[in-house]
Amino acid sequence: MADTDSTLDFLNLLQQLAQRGGPVVLVLLLMAALATAIFIGKSLQFHRLDTGKSSKLYASLREWRKGHWQQAFDNLKAVPDHPVGRVMNAGMRGLLADKKEATVREEVTRIARNHLERLRSWLRALELIASLSPLLGLLGTVIGMIEAFRRLESAGNQVDPALLSGGIWQALLTTAVGLIVAIPALVAHQWLERRVERCAHTMEDCSTRIFTTFDKSLHEASKANEPAVSALQETDDD
Repeated sequence: MADTDSTLDFLNLLQQLAQRGGPVVLVLLLMAALATAIFIGKSLQFHRLDTGKSSKLYASLREWRKGHWQQAFDNLKAVPDHPVGRVMNAGMRGLLADKKEATVREEVTRIARNHLERLRSWLRALELIASLSPLLGLLGTVIGMIEAFRRLESAGNQVDPALLSGGIWQALLTTAVGLIVAIPALVAHQWLERRVERCAHTMEDCSTRIFTTFDKSLHEASKANEPAVSALQETDDD
């Protein structure tokens, strides 16, 4: 019951803000809802990447360094949708297939860019909301001040100070709402962007280790007994 009352009070507050602030506040409230949805969606996306999966990635690197190719891939199979795992998988498969290192690096870079682009999806919209909200709030204030002084002029000699003060506070309301929307959106954008940068750093670190720890002589020796590449299950790395 208390939760229902709180929800109704919150909805009534939003309705009052929209009525007193006009269409500008309504637009700002819609932008706030969109920013909240983006933040929740991206937070869940990054949470799924962080839930105990990094250990599998580094376990795969340890097996790779020892020349245990199949064990390295088995660890990656435990995190099939992880962007870093996809990048590592492409690098390992390319090297074990005896492709030129430059070609493998290009493919790894392509896959990494594609996954980073997906991680950055909707971040631009969040940044735009953080940038536009204060400007929209200021626009609403200017429009409100114009309306307040227009009413003051229409009153002529019968000027009521309450008329002017009431118009001013309603005009300033849009600026306050704009800042309330912009500040959390900016913080959320910077936090999510930092998460993308951390993922990009992990991609670069892991892919570099794959190239620098690959033992070609061990690979050549193992090919005579059991071709590693044919035993590996390939995955789609678009």
